[in-house]
Amino acid sequence: MINLLTAQAPNFFERIVIFLQKKADWPTNYGWFHLMFAAILVVSCVLACVFLRNCSKKAFRNILLVSWIVLVVFEVYKEVVFAYHFDAESGLGFWKYDWGSFPFQLCSTPFYVLPFAIFLKDGKVKDAFLWYLAFFSLFGGLCVYVFPNDVFHTDYLGVQIQTMVHHGLQIFLAVFIVAHERARFTVKSLLLSIPVFVVMLLIALLLNVVGHKFIEGTFNMFYIGPYYPCHLPLLSVIYEKVPFVVFLLIYAVGFVVCAFLMFAIEYGVLKLCQKLYSKKHG
Repeated sequence: MINLLTAQAPNFFERIVIFLQKKADWPTNYGWFHLMFAAILVVSCVLACVFLRNCSKKAFRNILLVSWIVLVVFEVYKEVVFAYHFDAESGLGFWKYDWGSFPFQLCSTPFYVLPFAIFLKDGKVKDAFLWYLAFFSLFGGLCVYVFPNDVFHTDYLGVQIQTMVHHGLQIFLAVFIVAHERARFTVKSLLLSIPVFVVMLLIALLLNVVGHKFIEGTFNMFYIGPYYPCHLPLLSVIYEKVPFVVFLLIYAVGFVVCAFLMFAIEYGVLKLCQKLYSKKHG
């Protein structure tokens, strides 16, 4: 609904935003839109493993950098599109940002992690951010690609594309990093990534506490705020049954377990590929 107190005729920039708010029907799980992006993702991952697994450090860094730029550009687009409200009947529009959509969920963390993985000097700290992308970020991307139900609940075509590109890049980057860094892929890799997740979790908790005091509406980063129910599958039930501190501990341990599962799958695939390669060239 248009806010008549602040509404006004759109300027040139706002007309561009209106153009970018082109609408389409909601995609469906495993419909053509979903399957098309899944196919593009699979092909991209295979090509990365075949042709980019031995690329130079400079090429590796540049691919991470381009991926980060794509993620940021798409996210800025999404935030701008959601913040502008236009009523075609009256020809008026206004800006109102919904802080509930602020990009600091698990799937948003690549925005903040990638610069460290790109620009830091080689060492354990840089490795920690790289391996976070390979395990924790991968889990978030896979969850959306396997069951994208909630993220499809928008009729903005550009945002529908953005969400598939965003979460697809999470999966692609994880596969690319593991393929390129396969010689250093060990249990230590997983252990290095856990502190990054814990720091992200604590930042989200701090944002939730501070945001509750200063922001109107629901502000629930990582869905771990003590003021709003968690709606994630299974965790929503746990949230209602146990004290908040216990829920937070279960949440953290649960995601570490999921990251370990990602590690185990990647480890198994690497071993299988190595076995097939040895058999072919043995």
